[in-house]
Amino acid sequence: MRIERIEIRYTKMELVTSFETSMGVETHEHHIHVRVDGEGVTGWGECVVEDIPLYSSETVDTAWHVLRDCLVPAVLGRTIGRVDEAVALWARFRGHRMAKAGLESALWDALAKAKGVSLSKFLGGIRDRVPVGVSVGLQASPEALVKKVAGHLAEGYHRIKIKIAPGRDVALVKALRKEFPVLLLQVDANSAYELGDAAVFKAMDDDNLLLIEQPLSYEDIYDHSKLQKELKTPICLDESIHSLADARAAVELQSCRVINIKPGRVGGFSESKKIHDFCASVGVPVWHGGMLESGIGRAGNVALASLSNFTLPGDISASRRYYKQDIVEPEFVIDRDSMMAVPTGPGIGVEVQMDRLERVTVRKQEFRA
Repeated sequence: MRIERIEIRYTKMELVTSFETSMGVETHEHHIHVRVDGEGVTGWGECVVEDIPLYSSETVDTAWHVLRDCLVPAVLGRTIGRVDEAVALWARFRGHRMAKAGLESALWDALAKAKGVSLSKFLGGIRDRVPVGVSVGLQASPEALVKKVAGHLAEGYHRIKIKIAPGRDVALVKALRKEFPVLLLQVDANSAYELGDAAVFKAMDDDNLLLIEQPLSYEDIYDHSKLQKELKTPICLDESIHSLADARAAVELQSCRVINIKPGRVGGFSESKKIHDFCASVGVPVWHGGMLESGIGRAGNVALASLSNFTLPGDISASRRYYKQDIVEPEFVIDRDSMMAVPTGPGIGVEVQMDRLERVTVRKQEFRA
């Protein structure tokens, strides 16, 4: 396929409710949406950056620069038959994985559509439904958290992840366990603790958690190996895993027993598949994280989560969990089994609603061959 046109859009989508983590409070999601056109086919991708560098060092402005000045010129006007050809063209540009993932995902969509197959099948997926859960931000009190979780259980979610932060942790877990003794429950610290805080996690060790996600620094692998030795509960690494090399180091050091895969964090579906395959080969389960994506990114997440070693429910909640109106049709929903259907149409399998996309667009730029 000859890449004839690429468009990037900075979008700002209002969340249904504010979302608080140890990093701060979000009321809007700032992302970049990428469109690739070639030979009558349109592919869509989503770059999951934020407006300020909290989760990642990348931002809307850094990703815009890298897309505009590095990645887009590398592929525009070229004939691309496989995604790895594009990845090789921008391999010399170090870092900026979220920017790369945004453009790469649009290429995956376009090439899948050109072949007339779903993105799930194109990636090697084997499922027609994937198990999903919901992520709950920090609440004002344990009582408020119990009420919030009860609402999500009523919506059909079977697995709950709660955000924790220093001073807002053990009491939350204990309150939920008292109210919901058999709930599939996990916690996410978003790098808010230090190794000296091990007692916090030991206090949760008998609460039958699925996992403790990223308790220590976002750059750390080694100290996590020390903490995991002190706990029965599996540690899951998120922010620390940027590549297959990081995943291999974490497994060999026994820093975790589970890995969260986010395509944006690791540079796209290509690297995600490598991490997935490695973890499958050594018996380490993976699950799909979320970055509050719109339906474009969510469609890609569902497709990737249909691969065989995504054995734990992912953070791929229904569209209405985060947005009053998504920018795709059909919107994503969950069924009574807390499962989400994998789109079967060509590519991402959903239609972008251009009028809705225009309403949330802050700025856009077009590039033609």
